[in-house]
Amino acid sequence: MNIDVNYKNKKRYNTARYPIRQPLFITYLIWLLCKIMLIGKNYKVEKINMEGLKPPYMMLSNHMYFIDFELAAMGTFPHRVNNVVSIDGYYRRPFLLELIGAICTRKFTMDLHLIKSINRVLKRGDILSMYPEARYSPCGTLSYLPESLGKLIRMNKVPVVAVVHHGNYLHSPFWNFRKKRKAPLHTTMTQILTAEQVKTMSAEEINAVVREALAYDDYQYQKDNGILITEPFRAEGLHKVLYQCPHCMTESKMASKGTELFCTACGKRWTVNEDGTLSALSGETEFSHVPDWFDWEREQVHRQIASGEYAFEDEVEVYSLPRCWRFMKLGKAKLTHDPENGFVLTGHYNGKDYRIKRTPVMTNSLHIEYDYCYIKPFDCVDISTENDSFYCYPTKENVVTKLGFATERLYQLAINQAKETATK
Repeated sequence: MNIDVNYKNKKRYNTARYPIRQPLFITYLIWLLCKIMLIGKNYKVEKINMEGLKPPYMMLSNHMYFIDFELAAMGTFPHRVNNVVSIDGYYRRPFLLELIGAICTRKFTMDLHLIKSINRVLKRGDILSMYPEARYSPCGTLSYLPESLGKLIRMNKVPVVAVVHHGNYLHSPFWNFRKKRKAPLHTTMTQILTAEQVKTMSAEEINAVVREALAYDDYQYQKDNGILITEPFRAEGLHKVLYQCPHCMTESKMASKGTELFCTACGKRWTVNEDGTLSALSGETEFSHVPDWFDWEREQVHRQIASGEYAFEDEVEVYSLPRCWRFMKLGKAKLTHDPENGFVLTGHYNGKDYRIKRTPVMTNSLHIEYDYCYIKPFDCVDISTENDSFYCYPTKENVVTKLGFATERLYQLAINQAKETATK
């Protein structure tokens, strides 16, 4: 049972509101501003199987950085678009987001009104744009996609367009987005399902098509296209993603500087080459491909959960976002995560205790940030309920990526167990 934070009757932002239809002058203004912001960048927006397609349709995009929105706007102009946007995207600018027709939600929650808003946008003949991964890609590959996506598409019975951005991750990697790199940007917009196909397919079949269409690997894209990242800081921050040493198996002791990634526990070092590959300075190169290392870490977490070893507990500094204008500093709190209870956040604010619990089945993924620009530049996780969001800064270093792996695995196990119980 949750015990809400005592805000002394402070109202929360109402996400259960329908978006306005984007005014046409806003559509043109967005296009112009995006065109200006893309000046000097080497980009291309390619349309595939889009001949004759007009709104309404659902547009599903992978997610790297804000530049994704700019490139998508180039491809959808001159049609109206309503974007699904997380509550932190509204920070200090809710009226602006409302004016452009954005749809507000809190990440990884059961937002039933979001479904109604999506349906309304499509019924009035516009484009519904959403980023189903609901977060920036940690290592330039496709993240978790919810099973409910296929049901949502089938419910609305409109065409589906997949937008895949290549090079955006190379240009602004999530783990060091402040330092931009020179890389060509190539966006493809592909109609992957017609309205007629959606009507005849099951949710599972739709999900399979969507996953295949949205699959990407920016490191493979870099290699295939001979793209060289020559910046001398190209490794800095990568240890936030590659947090476990494959040589000594130690977790959270990886670090990076310049073009090198290294383990502070055993001393082993790897160079991040200009083509994006990894090379050990001595001994075996365990993983030359960054996503392979990332996937190996995920399997290590799965193994720990299966053996009963996994559990997390830490003191965290908490900031909440009940409304859009200011993060509320709630002070120190205790955060735990385990297979039985999921996330439990307990703290004290304004003279009263609060307790936020999100069981494994309630959270299919986790919003993590490596260098959060809105509060302070350190790693944090966002644990949201239907009416609040809690940004938790751990005391322990370099643990948020592992928490993301564990959240997704515990959700999958909980769902599988629920299906087995229902079958019996």
